[in-house]
Amino acid sequence: MIEIQITRLPHAPEKLPEYKSAGAAGMDLCLASEDLELKPGARALLPTGFAVAIPEGFEGQIRMRSSFALRTGLLLPNAPGTIDPDYRGELKVLVMNASREAVTVHAHERFAQLIISPVERCEWRVVEKLPESARSEGGFGSTG
Repeated sequence: MIEIQITRLPHAPEKLPEYKSAGAAGMDLCLASEDLELKPGARALLPTGFAVAIPEGFEGQIRMRSSFALRTGLLLPNAPGTIDPDYRGELKVLVMNASREAVTVHAHERFAQLIISPVERCEWRVVEKLPESARSEGGFGSTG
């Protein structure tokens, strides 16, 4: 388990983001504003009221809560959203209303999840030819 520093902003919910079950991969994030209505096709940045200091070698991944996405039709157009370890601003979640109806996200409603994941950095090595594989250059649908 890693320790991550978190700061409550003035409009933050009372509770810190938390895991809702022993096996949960993500911590629930709540809307840190008044109710917000999104018209069909609209996008918005939803504030969470928190800023974090994620350690080097890790990232934060933002995903919609599956039950919330199913119920509302909201999605993350850049899913998953990435929180870099050097970012110190408020965690905000970019959402888009993909439904045909207006959707209201209610104040303090749990709508997204924050997952902390390790990240490996790479170093490119230019080669003349890549090693062979069973799939080779097969693209979309090539595996059946």
